[in-house]
Amino acid sequence: MTTASTLDKPTLNTPPQPLRLGNLTIDVPVVLAPMAGITNTAFRRLCREYGAGLYVSEMITSRALVERNEITMRLIQHHESETPRSIQLYGVDPTTIAEAVRIIVAEDHADHIDLNFGCPVPKVTRKGGGAALPWKTGLFADIVTQAVQAADGVPLTVKMRKGISDDHLTFIDAGKAAEDAGAAAVALHARTSAQYYSGHADWSAIGELKQAVTSIPVLGNGDIWSADDAVRMMEQTGCDGVVVGRGCLGRPWLFGDLAAALDPAGQREASGVDATLGFVAQAFRRHAELLVEFFDDEDRGCKDIRKHVAWYFKGYPVGGDTRAALARSESLAQIDDLLADLEWDAPYPGAAAEGQRGRAGSPKRTILPHGWLDSRDVNADASEMLQEAEIDNDGG
Repeated sequence: MTTASTLDKPTLNTPPQPLRLGNLTIDVPVVLAPMAGITNTAFRRLCREYGAGLYVSEMITSRALVERNEITMRLIQHHESETPRSIQLYGVDPTTIAEAVRIIVAEDHADHIDLNFGCPVPKVTRKGGGAALPWKTGLFADIVTQAVQAADGVPLTVKMRKGISDDHLTFIDAGKAAEDAGAAAVALHARTSAQYYSGHADWSAIGELKQAVTSIPVLGNGDIWSADDAVRMMEQTGCDGVVVGRGCLGRPWLFGDLAAALDPAGQREASGVDATLGFVAQAFRRHAELLVEFFDDEDRGCKDIRKHVAWYFKGYPVGGDTRAALARSESLAQIDDLLADLEWDAPYPGAAAEGQRGRAGSPKRTILPHGWLDSRDVNADASEMLQEAEIDNDGG
Protein backbone atom coordinates (compact mmCIF):
# COMPACT_ATOMS: atom_id res chain seq x y z
CA MET A 1 0.00 0.00 0.00
CA THR A 2 1.45 3.34 -0.98
CA THR A 3 1.22 6.61 0.85
CA ALA A 4 -1.61 8.95 -0.09
CA SER A 5 0.88 11.28 -1.74
CA THR A 6 2.19 8.61 -4.11
CA LEU A 7 -1.00 7.01 -5.43
CA ASP A 8 -1.01 9.44 -8.36
CA LYS A 9 1.59 11.84 -9.65
CA PRO A 10 0.21 15.37 -9.08
CA THR A 11 0.91 17.74 -11.94
CA LEU A 12 0.91 21.48 -12.47
CA ASN A 13 -1.23 23.05 -15.17
CA THR A 14 1.85 25.07 -16.16
CA PRO A 15 5.01 22.94 -16.21
CA PRO A 16 7.49 23.92 -13.48
CA GLN A 17 10.84 25.40 -14.36
CA PRO A 18 14.28 24.75 -12.88
CA LEU A 19 15.09 27.10 -10.01
CA ARG A 20 17.73 29.59 -11.11
CA LEU A 21 19.63 31.30 -8.31
CA GLY A 22 22.17 33.56 -9.95
CA ASN A 23 24.63 31.26 -11.72
CA LEU A 24 23.29 28.20 -9.91
CA THR A 25 20.56 26.03 -11.44
CA ILE A 26 18.53 23.68 -9.25
CA ASP A 27 16.92 21.11 -11.52
CA VAL A 28 13.85 20.65 -9.32
CA PRO A 29 12.47 23.78 -7.56
CA VAL A 30 12.44 22.27 -4.08
CA VAL A 31 14.37 23.48 -1.03
CA LEU A 32 14.83 21.85 2.36
CA ALA A 33 14.19 24.51 5.00
CA PRO A 34 16.86 25.04 7.64
CA MET A 35 15.76 23.55 10.97
CA ALA A 36 17.86 23.85 14.12
CA GLY A 37 19.11 20.50 15.34
CA ILE A 38 17.58 18.74 12.32
CA THR A 39 19.14 19.69 8.99
CA ASN A 40 22.66 18.59 9.75
CA THR A 41 24.73 16.70 7.18
CA ALA A 42 23.12 13.39 8.12
CA PHE A 43 19.54 14.50 7.48
CA ARG A 44 20.47 16.41 4.33
CA ARG A 45 22.17 13.33 2.90
CA LEU A 46 19.18 11.16 3.75
CA CYS A 47 16.70 13.52 2.07
CA ARG A 48 18.95 13.78 -0.98
CA GLU A 49 19.04 9.98 -1.29
CA TYR A 50 15.28 10.04 -1.89
CA GLY A 51 14.88 13.17 -4.00
CA ALA A 52 16.38 16.27 -5.57
CA GLY A 53 16.63 19.98 -4.88
CA LEU A 54 18.60 22.31 -2.63
CA TYR A 55 19.32 21.18 0.94
CA VAL A 56 20.18 23.98 3.37
CA SER A 57 22.23 23.71 6.57
CA GLU A 58 21.09 24.48 10.06
CA MET A 59 21.09 28.20 10.90
CA ILE A 60 24.67 29.33 11.53
CA THR A 61 25.40 32.33 13.76
CA SER A 62 27.55 34.81 11.84
CA ARG A 63 29.53 35.96 14.88
CA ALA A 64 30.35 32.37 15.77
CA LEU A 65 31.59 31.75 12.25
CA VAL A 66 33.75 34.88 12.24
CA GLU A 67 35.24 33.82 15.57
CA ARG A 68 35.66 30.26 14.23
CA ASN A 69 33.69 28.62 16.99
CA GLU A 70 34.56 24.92 16.96
CA ILE A 71 30.94 23.73 16.80
CA THR A 72 30.14 26.18 14.03
CA MET A 73 33.11 25.17 11.91
CA ARG A 74 31.87 21.59 12.14
CA LEU A 75 28.29 22.53 11.22
CA ILE A 76 29.32 24.27 8.01
CA GLN A 77 31.08 21.20 6.67
CA HIS A 78 29.42 19.19 3.92
CA HIS A 79 29.78 15.57 2.92
CA GLU A 80 31.49 15.04 -0.44
CA SER A 81 28.18 13.77 -1.87
CA GLU A 82 26.42 17.07 -1.19
CA THR A 83 26.16 19.29 -4.23
CA PRO A 84 25.24 22.06 -4.43
CA ARG A 85 26.23 23.03 -0.88
CA SER A 86 24.08 25.52 1.02
CA ILE A 87 24.57 27.41 4.29
CA GLN A 88 22.11 29.65 6.13
CA LEU A 89 23.45 32.54 8.21
CA TYR A 90 21.87 34.46 11.05
CA GLY A 91 23.01 37.82 12.35
CA VAL A 92 21.98 41.42 12.98
CA ASP A 93 25.11 43.40 12.13
CA PRO A 94 25.86 44.11 8.45
CA THR A 95 29.64 44.11 8.96
CA THR A 96 29.69 40.79 10.83
CA ILE A 97 27.38 39.07 8.38
CA ALA A 98 29.44 40.34 5.45
CA GLU A 99 32.62 39.02 7.05
CA ALA A 100 30.98 35.62 7.61
CA VAL A 101 29.95 35.56 3.95
CA ARG A 102 33.49 36.43 2.87
CA ILE A 103 34.86 33.51 4.92
CA ILE A 104 32.39 31.09 3.33
CA VAL A 105 33.25 32.28 -0.16
CA ALA A 106 37.03 32.60 0.28
CA GLU A 107 37.33 29.16 1.85
CA ASP A 108 34.84 27.54 -0.55
CA HIS A 109 32.42 26.27 2.08
CA ALA A 110 29.23 26.67 0.03
CA ASP A 111 27.73 27.22 -3.41
CA HIS A 112 24.72 29.09 -2.01
CA ILE A 113 24.12 31.28 1.05
CA ASP A 114 20.78 32.09 2.67
CA LEU A 115 20.06 34.79 5.25
CA ASN A 116 17.61 34.09 8.07
CA PHE A 117 14.99 36.76 8.74
CA GLY A 118 12.24 34.35 9.74
CA CYS A 119 13.15 32.79 13.09
CA PRO A 120 10.38 33.54 15.65
CA VAL A 121 11.94 32.11 18.82
CA PRO A 122 12.27 34.54 21.76
CA LYS A 123 16.03 33.96 22.07
CA VAL A 124 16.40 35.55 18.63
CA THR A 125 13.62 38.14 18.42
CA ARG A 126 14.18 39.66 21.87
CA LYS A 127 17.50 40.94 20.52
CA GLY A 128 16.07 42.20 17.27
CA GLY A 129 17.05 39.26 15.10
CA GLY A 130 15.19 36.81 12.90
CA ALA A 131 11.59 37.75 12.12
CA ALA A 132 11.92 40.99 14.11
CA LEU A 133 14.70 42.49 11.99
CA PRO A 134 12.90 43.40 8.73
CA TRP A 135 10.88 45.95 10.74
CA LYS A 136 14.04 48.07 10.68
CA THR A 137 13.99 48.72 6.95
CA GLY A 138 17.36 50.46 6.64
CA LEU A 139 19.17 47.84 8.67
CA PHE A 140 17.60 45.03 6.67
CA ALA A 141 18.64 46.63 3.37
CA ASP A 142 22.19 47.24 4.65
CA ILE A 143 22.60 43.62 5.72
CA VAL A 144 21.42 42.19 2.41
CA THR A 145 23.39 44.71 0.34
CA GLN A 146 26.67 44.11 2.15
CA ALA A 147 26.15 40.35 2.18
CA VAL A 148 25.48 40.27 -1.57
CA GLN A 149 28.61 42.31 -2.21
CA ALA A 150 30.68 40.02 0.02
CA ALA A 151 29.28 36.94 -1.73
CA ASP A 152 31.10 38.02 -4.90
CA GLY A 153 28.85 36.15 -7.30
CA VAL A 154 27.87 33.24 -5.03
CA PRO A 155 24.05 33.38 -5.05
CA LEU A 156 22.64 34.78 -1.81
CA THR A 157 18.96 34.50 -0.89
CA VAL A 158 16.67 35.74 1.87
CA LYS A 159 14.12 33.76 3.92
CA MET A 160 11.55 35.70 5.93
CA ARG A 161 8.08 35.71 7.45
CA LYS A 162 5.09 37.94 6.70
CA GLY A 163 6.09 40.18 9.58
CA ILE A 164 5.98 40.46 13.34
CA SER A 165 2.19 40.41 13.52
CA ASP A 166 -0.81 41.18 11.33
CA ASP A 167 -0.45 44.82 12.43
CA HIS A 168 3.24 44.90 11.59
CA LEU A 169 3.69 43.25 8.20
CA THR A 170 7.03 43.62 6.45
CA PHE A 171 7.20 41.02 3.69
CA ILE A 172 6.42 43.24 0.70
CA ASP A 173 8.87 45.98 1.72
CA ALA A 174 11.52 43.40 2.62
CA GLY A 175 11.02 41.45 -0.60
CA LYS A 176 11.46 44.56 -2.73
CA ALA A 177 14.49 45.65 -0.70
CA ALA A 178 16.13 42.25 -1.11
CA GLU A 179 15.45 42.36 -4.84
CA ASP A 180 16.97 45.84 -5.11
CA ALA A 181 20.00 44.75 -3.08
CA GLY A 182 20.81 41.96 -5.52
CA ALA A 183 19.47 38.90 -3.70
CA ALA A 184 19.10 35.87 -5.96
CA ALA A 185 15.67 34.91 -4.55
CA VAL A 186 13.33 35.50 -1.63
CA ALA A 187 11.46 32.82 0.30
CA LEU A 188 8.37 33.54 2.39
CA HIS A 189 7.12 31.46 5.28
CA ALA A 190 3.54 32.63 5.06
CA ARG A 191 3.00 33.12 8.77
CA THR A 192 3.76 36.04 11.06
CA SER A 193 6.20 35.72 13.92
CA ALA A 194 3.25 35.97 16.33
CA GLN A 195 1.65 32.92 14.71
CA TYR A 196 4.80 30.95 15.45
CA TYR A 197 3.92 27.58 13.85
CA SER A 198 0.22 27.61 14.70
CA GLY A 199 -2.84 27.82 12.48
CA HIS A 200 -2.56 27.81 8.71
CA ALA A 201 -0.03 29.45 6.44
CA ASP A 202 -1.48 32.33 4.42
CA TRP A 203 -0.59 31.26 0.91
CA SER A 204 -2.25 34.38 -0.52
CA ALA A 205 0.67 36.38 0.91
CA ILE A 206 3.06 34.33 -1.25
CA GLY A 207 1.00 35.33 -4.27
CA GLU A 208 1.16 38.99 -3.22
CA LEU A 209 4.93 38.79 -2.89
CA LYS A 210 5.21 37.15 -6.32
CA GLN A 211 3.28 40.08 -7.81
CA ALA A 212 5.55 42.60 -6.05
CA VAL A 213 8.91 40.94 -6.70
CA THR A 214 9.26 40.28 -10.40
CA SER A 215 12.92 39.97 -11.35
CA ILE A 216 14.02 37.13 -9.05
CA PRO A 217 12.39 33.85 -7.95
CA VAL A 218 9.87 33.88 -5.10
CA LEU A 219 9.65 30.67 -3.06
CA GLY A 220 6.76 29.60 -0.85
CA ASN A 221 6.98 27.95 2.56
CA GLY A 222 4.33 26.75 4.99
CA ASP A 223 2.01 23.74 5.32
CA ILE A 224 3.53 21.55 2.62
CA TRP A 225 2.86 18.09 3.96
CA SER A 226 2.69 16.30 0.59
CA ALA A 227 3.53 16.69 -3.09
CA ASP A 228 -0.12 17.61 -3.66
CA ASP A 229 0.31 20.54 -1.28
CA ALA A 230 3.38 21.74 -3.19
CA VAL A 231 1.53 21.59 -6.49
CA ARG A 232 -1.45 23.47 -5.04
CA MET A 233 0.80 26.17 -3.57
CA MET A 234 2.52 26.77 -6.88
CA GLU A 235 -0.78 26.81 -8.77
CA GLN A 236 -2.48 29.17 -6.32
CA THR A 237 0.39 31.60 -5.79
CA GLY A 238 2.46 31.46 -8.96
CA CYS A 239 5.60 30.99 -6.85
CA ASP A 240 8.73 29.64 -8.48
CA GLY A 241 9.42 26.84 -6.02
CA VAL A 242 8.68 25.47 -2.57
CA VAL A 243 10.55 25.34 0.72
CA VAL A 244 9.72 22.32 2.88
CA GLY A 245 10.27 22.19 6.63
CA ARG A 246 8.20 20.22 9.12
CA GLY A 247 6.50 18.17 6.41
CA CYS A 248 9.60 16.03 5.92
CA LEU A 249 10.19 15.27 9.60
CA GLY A 250 10.22 11.51 9.91
CA ARG A 251 9.41 11.33 6.21
CA PRO A 252 12.53 12.14 4.15
CA TRP A 253 11.12 10.22 1.18
CA LEU A 254 8.73 13.15 0.67
CA PHE A 255 11.49 14.65 -1.47
CA GLY A 256 11.08 11.80 -3.94
CA ASP A 257 7.40 12.67 -4.39
CA LEU A 258 8.23 16.36 -4.68
CA ALA A 259 10.92 15.69 -7.27
CA ALA A 260 8.49 13.68 -9.38
CA ALA A 261 5.69 16.24 -9.11
CA LEU A 262 7.86 19.29 -9.81
CA ASP A 263 10.40 17.87 -12.26
CA PRO A 264 10.60 20.34 -15.18
CA ALA A 265 11.62 17.54 -17.54
CA GLY A 266 8.66 15.41 -16.45
CA GLN A 267 10.84 12.31 -16.47
CA ARG A 268 10.92 11.45 -12.78
CA GLU A 269 8.46 8.79 -11.73
CA ALA A 270 6.52 9.11 -8.51
CA SER A 271 8.39 7.17 -5.86
CA GLY A 272 5.58 4.72 -5.34
CA VAL A 273 6.78 4.28 -1.78
CA ASP A 274 5.24 1.24 -0.15
CA ALA A 275 5.32 2.84 3.29
CA THR A 276 4.99 -0.27 5.36
CA LEU A 277 6.30 -0.17 8.89
CA GLY A 278 9.34 -2.08 7.62
CA PHE A 279 10.12 0.63 5.07
CA VAL A 280 9.88 3.30 7.76
CA ALA A 281 12.05 1.26 10.12
CA GLN A 282 14.74 1.00 7.45
CA ALA A 283 14.65 4.77 6.85
CA PHE A 284 14.92 5.38 10.59
CA ARG A 285 17.89 3.00 10.82
CA ARG A 286 19.62 4.70 7.88
CA HIS A 287 19.13 8.08 9.55
CA ALA A 288 20.68 6.79 12.78
CA GLU A 289 23.63 5.35 10.86
CA LEU A 290 24.26 8.69 9.12
CA LEU A 291 24.09 10.54 12.43
CA VAL A 292 26.68 8.22 13.93
CA GLU A 293 28.91 8.94 10.94
CA PHE A 294 28.30 12.70 11.20
CA PHE A 295 29.15 12.91 14.89
CA ASP A 296 31.85 10.25 14.59
CA ASP A 297 30.40 8.98 17.87
CA GLU A 298 27.88 6.14 18.12
CA ASP A 299 26.52 7.20 21.50
CA ARG A 300 25.95 10.78 20.39
CA GLY A 301 24.42 9.77 17.06
CA CYS A 302 22.00 7.38 18.76
CA LYS A 303 21.02 10.08 21.23
CA ASP A 304 20.35 12.53 18.42
CA ILE A 305 18.01 10.15 16.56
CA ARG A 306 15.79 9.96 19.64
CA LYS A 307 13.93 13.17 18.83
CA HIS A 308 12.91 11.69 15.48
CA VAL A 309 11.15 8.61 16.89
CA ALA A 310 7.66 10.13 17.17
CA TRP A 311 7.88 11.65 13.68
CA TYR A 312 8.91 8.45 11.90
CA PHE A 313 6.38 6.22 13.60
CA LYS A 314 3.42 8.60 13.67
CA GLY A 315 0.26 6.58 13.12
CA TYR A 316 2.00 3.20 12.99
CA PRO A 317 1.35 0.31 15.42
CA VAL A 318 4.43 0.86 17.54
CA GLY A 319 3.70 0.50 21.24
CA GLY A 320 4.57 3.03 23.85
CA ASP A 321 7.17 0.77 25.45
CA THR A 322 8.97 0.32 22.13
CA ARG A 323 8.86 4.03 21.37
CA ALA A 324 10.25 4.78 24.81
CA ALA A 325 13.00 2.20 24.35
CA LEU A 326 13.96 3.68 20.96
CA ALA A 327 14.09 7.08 22.64
CA ARG A 328 16.61 5.67 25.14
CA SER A 329 18.75 3.73 22.67
CA GLU A 330 22.50 4.06 23.04
CA SER A 331 23.80 1.96 20.14
CA LEU A 332 22.91 0.88 16.63
CA ALA A 333 22.74 -2.70 17.90
CA GLN A 334 20.04 -1.72 20.40
CA ILE A 335 18.13 0.06 17.65
CA ASP A 336 18.42 -3.01 15.41
CA ASP A 337 17.04 -5.29 18.13
CA LEU A 338 14.07 -3.00 18.77
CA LEU A 339 13.25 -2.55 15.09
CA ALA A 340 13.46 -6.29 14.48
CA ASP A 341 10.54 -6.83 16.86
CA LEU A 342 8.21 -4.52 14.89
CA GLU A 343 5.50 -5.79 12.54
CA TRP A 344 7.44 -4.96 9.39
CA ASP A 345 4.55 -5.85 7.08
CA ALA A 346 2.13 -3.50 8.89
CA PRO A 347 0.66 -1.34 6.10
CA TYR A 348 0.71 2.40 5.74
CA PRO A 349 -1.91 3.68 8.23
CA GLY A 350 -3.38 6.38 6.00
CA ALA A 351 -4.62 9.63 7.51
CA ALA A 352 -3.11 8.83 10.91
CA ALA A 353 0.36 9.31 9.42
CA GLU A 354 -0.46 12.41 7.36
CA GLY A 355 -0.74 16.11 8.05
CA GLN A 356 0.79 18.18 10.82
CA ARG A 357 4.23 17.16 12.02
CA GLY A 358 6.62 18.78 14.44
CA ARG A 359 5.92 21.80 16.62
CA ALA A 360 2.72 23.79 16.22
CA GLY A 361 1.40 25.15 19.50
CA SER A 362 -0.53 28.38 19.73
CA PRO A 363 0.09 31.99 18.72
CA LYS A 364 2.60 33.80 20.93
CA ARG A 365 3.34 37.45 21.49
CA THR A 366 6.69 38.10 19.83
CA ILE A 367 9.30 39.12 22.37
CA LEU A 368 11.00 42.27 21.09
CA PRO A 369 13.58 44.76 22.38
CA HIS A 370 12.08 47.66 24.34
CA GLY A 371 10.62 50.26 21.97
CA TRP A 372 11.37 48.17 18.87
CA LEU A 373 8.05 48.96 17.20
CA ASP A 374 8.18 52.72 17.90
CA SER A 375 10.17 53.39 14.75
CA ARG A 376 11.35 51.58 11.65
CA ASP A 377 14.74 53.23 12.06
CA VAL A 378 17.53 52.02 14.34
CA ASN A 379 17.87 54.40 17.28
CA ALA A 380 20.64 54.42 19.90
CA ASP A 381 18.87 51.95 22.21
CA ALA A 382 18.19 49.53 19.38
CA SER A 383 21.79 49.82 18.17
CA GLU A 384 23.10 48.84 21.61
CA MET A 385 20.73 45.87 21.75
CA LEU A 386 21.84 44.71 18.32
CA GLN A 387 25.48 44.79 19.41
CA GLU A 388 24.59 42.55 22.34
CA ALA A 389 22.85 40.17 19.98
CA GLU A 390 26.04 39.78 17.98
CA ILE A 391 27.82 38.51 21.09
CA ASP A 392 25.64 35.39 20.94
CA ASN A 393 28.13 32.92 19.47
CA ASP A 394 26.90 29.56 20.68
CA GLY A 395 27.56 28.03 17.29
CA GLY A 396 23.94 27.39 16.36
